[in-house]
Parts: sequence; C-alpha cells; structure tokens
Amino acid sequence: MKAHTRTGERGISLMEVGLAVALLAIMALVAVPASQIMNRRLKEMELRHDLREMREAIDEYHRYAVQGLIKQTDVTQDFYPPDLKTLVKGVAVSGQAPDTKMRFLRRIPIDPMTGSDEWGLRSTRDEPDSTMWGGENVYDVYSESTALALDGKTHYNEW
Repeated sequence: MKAHTRTGERGISLMEVGLAVALLAIMALVAVPASQIMNRRLKEMELRHDLREMREAIDEYHRYAVQGLIKQTDVTQDFYPPDLKTLVKGVAVSGQAPDTKMRFLRRIPIDPMTGSDEWGLRSTRDEPDSTMWGGENVYDVYSESTALALDGKTHYNEW
C-alpha cells in the first residue's frame, strides 16, 4: 500500500498561530483600559448633567419664591427649597387651586459616581467648600464621591 502524500497544500505553522494569538492579546490589553476610561467619561458626563439639572431646579424654585409665586412660611429658607424632595413632591403655587402643585424635578437623580440618590448639600449659610449641610435650605448640591476626576486635578465632590 502506498502512503498518501499531499503535495501543494499549505498550512498554518504553530509559530504563525502563536503570533496571531500574541497580537490579539496585545490588542485586548489596550482595549480594556480604553473601555474603562470611556465608561468613566460617560459617568462624568452624566454627573455634570445631573448636577446642572438639580441646580437649575433649585434656581427655578428660588425664582418662583422670590416672585411670591410660592409661599414660604420659614424665613430661614431664604427663598430656597428646604430639601431636594420638595423639588420632586412639588409646592402649591399662589393663585392656583390648593391641590395644584408645581414640580421642579421628576425624580432625584442617582449619583453615577456613588450609585446612590444621596447628594452632598449646602445651604446659604454654609461655607462655599463646606462638606457639612447646615439644614436651613438647599442652595447647592455636589457629589459625595471623593474620587479624582479624569482631568487629574479635581475631585468629583468639587464639581
């Protein structure tokens, strides 16, 4: 019996397979950190959006209160909301039916950096860089995350 010989057929050597696997591994090592950075960048964009949304709601509440469209019984509030939940629950508007409420936020956003709906708060009587809320009103909000931002200079709780 004659041995069957293959002529003219080419195959992939073990060295070529090893080289291809090594190149794929290098590309994967580059892709993983890039995706992590992209994920953090998306969270930072979401944090900026959420902070802007809440600050605009606080400013809108303040504008309504200063114009007398919202009645405030507590003079220590300085025309600012007593808490973030008030912006969601809504407040009665002067000159409207008693059950008509003006809402400034649909919901309290989740902080993308901490995964919680708890935010750092400042009142008008707190220092600008205070990390303790005085409780009189809500003048400003910030993330409670102390992690360093992608810019390498600021922390999320400073935004």
